[in-house]
Amino acid sequence: MGNLVIKPAQRTENVTYAVRDIVVVANEVAKTGKEMLYLNIGDPNIFDFQPPRHIIDATYQAMLKNFNGYSPSSGIKEAVKAIEGEANRKGIDNVLDIFITTGASEAIDLALTSLVDKGENVLTPTPGYPLYTAISSKLQSIENPYYLDENNGWQPDIEDIKRKINDKTKAIILINPNNPTGSLYTVEILQQIIDIALEHNLVIFADEIYDKLLYDGKKHVSIASLNKDVSVITFGGMSKNYMVPGFRIGWGIISGRREILKDYIEAINKFLRARLCANHPEQYAIKPALEGDQSHLTEALKKLTVRRDMTVKMLNDIPGISCVKPEGAFYAFPKINIEQPDLHFVTELLRETGVVLVHGSGFGQKPGTKHFRVVFLPNEQILEKAYNNIARFMEKYVAKYAGAVVE
Repeated sequence: MGNLVIKPAQRTENVTYAVRDIVVVANEVAKTGKEMLYLNIGDPNIFDFQPPRHIIDATYQAMLKNFNGYSPSSGIKEAVKAIEGEANRKGIDNVLDIFITTGASEAIDLALTSLVDKGENVLTPTPGYPLYTAISSKLQSIENPYYLDENNGWQPDIEDIKRKINDKTKAIILINPNNPTGSLYTVEILQQIIDIALEHNLVIFADEIYDKLLYDGKKHVSIASLNKDVSVITFGGMSKNYMVPGFRIGWGIISGRREILKDYIEAINKFLRARLCANHPEQYAIKPALEGDQSHLTEALKKLTVRRDMTVKMLNDIPGISCVKPEGAFYAFPKINIEQPDLHFVTELLRETGVVLVHGSGFGQKPGTKHFRVVFLPNEQILEKAYNNIARFMEKYVAKYAGAVVE
């Protein structure tokens, strides 16, 4: 038969996911017996965070009642109604449609797939969550990154957004609070993005999965609440706010003007019907989560605030590292002043110290800058050990590679 191989689709060539890719190296290092300090995955459940008991009970009861078959494609009625109530509380009172999905990731995938054709583009935040570029690669759309401004607390660079729009641009993605930087966008910035979207008839994809995880008494403003005419899909879910990423329950809330969006809404619903439904029993946790006791958030934020403050202080104390203070989520995105690629830095750090970070280039960044993403979910003892390891390693790394070029 000869050397026959099955050739994968070309669309897979540029699909990378840095958060999981670094784990391949980490697994090699772990086999040597080295103590591992994982600061790479935003999963609260592997640390000292638990979901509220009432949402676990609601799911369990749903299973006992044998709600284990298919649900309606857009989700069960009580959950859809609860999400609409949540949207209203956020000031989104012009909801056109709501759909429940297998995590916010599926909602994002369906929304992009229903809108973007080959050769078109979507403005994508850089740095930003790698899922968006992976989906764009699958759709064979043209990458169109816009930059967040590190010197302005990682707010979107409005002038850069304006420069990047062309006649093939279909949408603009906002991750607010942002992953990987932890930035929270100002109302002024959101208003300017609305103006741009209305002028160019763009859909805004508002990823607000971390909207309840905010520090220092900050308030989250949903971009869809600021204007009734702008076309927005607001993404949310259970994973982060309610500490159940494994439930894989997310949703999309479509708002704007029906006459503009009706065909697009039907396109999304075609895909929803074709893939049948999201996880059924877990949907019964949505109403108690959104309408029930929220005290788990108070406890989580108490812990996270201490860890955020510790992260910012200890990293900023290391020569050659600077860190903008996160205002939401549980990530920081420090800049490293090195000549080598940041992937080289995090790989060498991992091999020598067991500290697992994700390289900034895996999230996109302004050319010429180097960063890493840190997850500050682990307890203070783990963080302190990790940051001390980074400090010692940084000094040796800079001395070793000063003037050297490493590819």
